[in-house]
Amino acid sequence: MPYVPINLPSGVYKNGTEMQSKGRWLDCNLVRWNEGAMQPIRGWTQRGTATTIGKARKMKIWTDNSNNRRTSIGTSSRLYIYTEDGTQYDITPLGFTAGFDDATTATGYGNYLYGRGNWGTQRPDNGNIIPATTWSLDNWGEYLVGCSNRDGRAYEWTGSTGAVAAVIANCPTSNQSLVVTEERSLMLIGAGGDRKKVQWSDLEDNTDWTPSATNQSGSFNITGAGELLTGVRVRGQILILSTVDAYAATYVGLPFVYSFDRVGSNCGATSTNAAVATETFCAWFGRGGFFIYDGVVKPLKSDVGDYVFSDLNSSQRSKVYGFNNSSNSEIWWFYPSASSTEVDKYVAWNYKENHWIVGELARTCASDKGTFDNPLMIGADNKFYEHETGYTYSGESTGVFAESAPYQIDQPEGRLMNVLSVIPDEKTLGDVTATFKVRNYPTGPETSYGAFTLTNPTDVRFKAREVKFRIDTARNADWRVGIMQMFVKAGGERG
Repeated sequence: MPYVPINLPSGVYKNGTEMQSKGRWLDCNLVRWNEGAMQPIRGWTQRGTATTIGKARKMKIWTDNSNNRRTSIGTSSRLYIYTEDGTQYDITPLGFTAGFDDATTATGYGNYLYGRGNWGTQRPDNGNIIPATTWSLDNWGEYLVGCSNRDGRAYEWTGSTGAVAAVIANCPTSNQSLVVTEERSLMLIGAGGDRKKVQWSDLEDNTDWTPSATNQSGSFNITGAGELLTGVRVRGQILILSTVDAYAATYVGLPFVYSFDRVGSNCGATSTNAAVATETFCAWFGRGGFFIYDGVVKPLKSDVGDYVFSDLNSSQRSKVYGFNNSSNSEIWWFYPSASSTEVDKYVAWNYKENHWIVGELARTCASDKGTFDNPLMIGADNKFYEHETGYTYSGESTGVFAESAPYQIDQPEGRLMNVLSVIPDEKTLGDVTATFKVRNYPTGPETSYGAFTLTNPTDVRFKAREVKFRIDTARNADWRVGIMQMFVKAGGERG
């Protein structure tokens, strides 16, 4: 027989069974594809030496009017500012109410229906989940504004590293989150303790909240199921996501100021920071699926959704965090897996080429490049990292790899096939190794051959009806892998 090309589409397919993924990549870690070529995701370096108190749940970067590049981090118990070199300043407001690193289930006294059940009988485990403490952060001009969902007050920091953030005067309290509109109004989501209420300040004045004939402040109560979680700027609108539905707020001027339209049902966000806006659309990690809004809400078909949502620790869903890795046209979501209470995995969608990747990386919040040359992230270890730099992966234990689903080589006769050699397709020989995992039936025992250091050609020598093909980094470098080929010869046994 001729050489058989190992020509698999970009990205991972991880829904259903392994055989349903045949002819595709099944798993990967710290690997991406660009125009068909596999390559490593770049590594990271620690930025500064400071660590946070409390788990970081929101990051905001910007440049102030004096051209100082700023980074703000909100944790369960602190609010920080970092300068360009990673120096940390604590700007936590006076009287700030600290929150929780982890979500908890309120099943104790007072958290179940009065009179329901028998005295002395344990209540079912279906109490309300108190979410992990998250932040929303935005810019009011060069100033920073923010709100913790646990504390509920809106704060403003005016730029001095020697000063802390302060409560915004006259602003409602007990808010879920905030966002600054394009018209320069401060909009509160879940305002004043009412989880269905949206309230906004006058334009250009975030201290004026009382509607009058001379201002444009106001409020609106959303109808429909679910509680409001977050607001995100999209083109000409604020997209407001609840736990169930999606709404669009559009500026219309006086007398109504903003109009509100329900633009999607049963498409709610899973957390405050699960939605990611780009220049043309917003995508979010929902409750059982991914969604996209580009004027219309639509389900975002995912090649890994079955795996991700089966693996998600749903009790800790409030920690899900998304960001746009724009240099690579990818939206990343970090989430806690079923075996973890803290964020330990990621799923990413390449919106330019429409494929998906997965992997393990413990990052609790992140921000795209722009103000800085590379994305910035905070780890579950509370350290500050600069990403997409070099090929050093400190603290990473899983490895940099991609593994295919079963790749059938017994066509068309159903015979066992002898694989004799492999011709690699690498940018530089020696950057990766190849391992072959063979079996004769979909649920049969599996035998591994390798890892092989690739040469031209590489002798391998094994027999199988189907092969799983794995690529691992051999040395930390900017490698590329294209379409490798296997030389196969028919064996003797029919299936």
